[in-house]
Amino acid sequence: MARENEILQFLHYHPGSSRSEIEAGMNLTESPATVKRILAALVEAGSAIVSGQGRSTRYSVSPQAHVTMELNIDTYFQKETDEREIQTSFNFELINYILPKVELFTAEEKDRLDALQAQFTRNLADITPNEYRKEMERLGIDLSWKSSQIEGNTYSLLETERLLKEKQTASGKTKEEAVMLLNHKDALDFVLADPEYLKEISIWRIEELHALLTKELNVDKGLRKRRVGITGTNYYPLSNEYQIREALEDSCRLINGKENIFEKALLALVLLSYIQAFSDGNKRTARITSNAILIANKYCPISFRTVDSVDYKKAMLIFYEQNNISAFKKIFIDQFAFAVQTYF
Repeated sequence: MARENEILQFLHYHPGSSRSEIEAGMNLTESPATVKRILAALVEAGSAIVSGQGRSTRYSVSPQAHVTMELNIDTYFQKETDEREIQTSFNFELINYILPKVELFTAEEKDRLDALQAQFTRNLADITPNEYRKEMERLGIDLSWKSSQIEGNTYSLLETERLLKEKQTASGKTKEEAVMLLNHKDALDFVLADPEYLKEISIWRIEELHALLTKELNVDKGLRKRRVGITGTNYYPLSNEYQIREALEDSCRLINGKENIFEKALLALVLLSYIQAFSDGNKRTARITSNAILIANKYCPISFRTVDSVDYKKAMLIFYEQNNISAFKKIFIDQFAFAVQTYF
């Protein structure tokens, strides 16, 4: 499948290419007949779409593959921000026309996630309510630490535990760092007090979680009313408050309409970050919202404890710039597996 993936990556950046353009652009050594068979197989699998006939035949990546195909992260980030070919503005078609038709997980990925969830369910049956509370507290500490670290917080995991358990701040750290961590705990406690809070997602519930996470951090409340930039990318989110609200409404409708709980949680993670509905705290809100969806459906929550912060940001940038979810999906699956095997 290596050559097939390489051709898809070429088509991702060169849509509407002919077979001869693919062969020349990739310096392929295979015969034209072999390349033709590979392209036919990609079309049959739904990974590529074809237009025209004869010499006018052209190939492009299908919407499904555009979102889910694996992109080479190392190769992608070899180019500097201004050198990358990206979609610089919000893709209005993504939420309403593309994602509703896309299967985010392969059959193998679904089987793995379902098996992990079944293990989590068996684990819960063997622990007492008090043990569950302690394990959730442990996961909450890890989540508060890693989610804050991704945003630049310098507290260590041990310092975070001391702060959340004993309200003891760490020397040499800012007050804002402590508040950010404590806000994570408050937001998670809020969700756990009403486990079905995000059985159905809505804008006002997202805003409520955002308010908890940004309390006393000098962050504007409510939806963003002005343009913002994102470090490391030339993608610019929506700047119109009414379009932001519409994008959030569409995202809530999409997420609520999905039957697969893992798809709901993954979409919340990427779309709330992609829309950037608030002036700050968007990714934090996305992580807590995603976990609230998992908790509401009795699924194992995720701490993200072992994810590398740089890898997380790169995966997010690829979604911003290419609307491709593959790198972030891998993080989600790996972190769900870690959570099931580490907690409870």
